[in-house]
Amino acid sequence: MARVYNFSAGPSMLPEEVLKKAASEMLDYKGSGQSVMEMSHRSKWFDDIIKEAEALMRELYSIPDNYKVLFLQGGASAQFSAIPLNFMNGSGKADYIITGQWAKKAFQEAQKYGDAKAVASSADKTFSYIPKTKPEDFRDDADYVYICMNNTIYGTVYKELPPVGDKVLIADISSCALSEPLDISKFGMVYFGAQKNVAPAGLVVAIIREDLLGNARDITPVMMNYKIQADAESLYNTPPCYTIYICKLVLEWLKENGGLEAMKEKNIKKAKLLYDFLDSSEMFSGTVVPEDRSLMNVPFITGDDELNAKFVKEATEAGLVNLKGHRTVGGMRASIYNAMPYEGVEKLVEFMRNFEKANS
Repeated sequence: MARVYNFSAGPSMLPEEVLKKAASEMLDYKGSGQSVMEMSHRSKWFDDIIKEAEALMRELYSIPDNYKVLFLQGGASAQFSAIPLNFMNGSGKADYIITGQWAKKAFQEAQKYGDAKAVASSADKTFSYIPKTKPEDFRDDADYVYICMNNTIYGTVYKELPPVGDKVLIADISSCALSEPLDISKFGMVYFGAQKNVAPAGLVVAIIREDLLGNARDITPVMMNYKIQADAESLYNTPPCYTIYICKLVLEWLKENGGLEAMKEKNIKKAKLLYDFLDSSEMFSGTVVPEDRSLMNVPFITGDDELNAKFVKEATEAGLVNLKGHRTVGGMRASIYNAMPYEGVEKLVEFMRNFEKANS
């Protein structure tokens, strides 16, 4: 069977070159006589893999030397608890900007551990925009300010960071990780679940400024203590070895294909093709204000639930899969991450154009 174009928000499609490379090394990784799936995480083979992955991550993101790169488990959702446990320990206050389901869940989790405040929200318009903030919106003594950089469900993204001054900024970048350059030095921490743009499910990458480590509460579970994980070089226990290996292959693929500047150009081109069609269509429309549109996740609707369902069914039959939108938005959503080729978006737009003609 021919491969489909997979528009899933996560787990998402991976580059074919990466899958072929992994397949070729499945039974024998570089003469080791074993699969990476079978390797001890203490072996020289895997030690090389995880160190190469970190080195590539540092190179691609130009990560400053005073940041730790951690390969963790528990996904992004585990960090909702780990972040306040590790960092909300000065004033016991943290400011959150609520731009979607995941920021909201992170905020609700932080409320269990201290004075978490929602300083801005776009819930009033179904998270279809990024709320504007001013320096005075943030409390002077907040231990950190938290944002979700790209909102997978709702298709919004920060084009400019909030004006937090010298406060610690923490960002969930799960659905835009490695899609374009990012100045890591502007953040105290960024983290991402890898299954959206970087690797299969099971891995979360955290990039944390070193001076923030070492202040976790006594009640912090050992697996959520970033200092312990950093001191153990992400090997406190058995990490998700195979997922880290695939992550390394994806990072190699990114480097071989021109790095993050080149990836940004490709992603802009793909997104423009789809947004231009949505803006010209009489049947389909986007749900996000143009200035806050994501390059990665594009929600759209017809305004008719039956027509939406028909579109998703027929698109699936045409090899364009996982286009059903999140229940809180309805309609459709095309996630066009790094691995989605331009041809996939072309096929989608062609199908949408023909569907509109046939159903008008």
